[in-house]
Amino acid sequence: MSDGTDTARYLRLTVDLVVEVLDVGALQAAALSEIRDPQTELDDAERQEQIELVNSDETGAAALQWLIEPDHVLGLVEHVTEVEPREAMLGVEPSDGVLDEDEDGHDHDHDHDGPGHLA
Repeated sequence: MSDGTDTARYLRLTVDLVVEVLDVGALQAAALSEIRDPQTELDDAERQEQIELVNSDETGAAALQWLIEPDHVLGLVEHVTEVEPREAMLGVEPSDGVLDEDEDGHDHDHDHDGPGHLA
């Protein structure tokens, strides 16, 4: 089944995850340690900019984004041999603590009992 384009070959996987920040200071300290690590490929200006961003973000979102490795996101499908991950983008933002409903008023929880589905 082909419509003449390659769009049928690609799927966008969307995952929403809400986490509770138990200690913003510790989260920021862990991110700052990562940013200050000489192995982190940042020049001095970029490093200072990222330090200021993490320090000024009271929610911890900037810190958490620094601590999540892109390979962790791609790891969601690494066990599926029929697909090849092409690109991943991660965004972390403040939340009210619950997953939002979509435009139709349905939440994103589905009743599935197979592997990879949380109850």
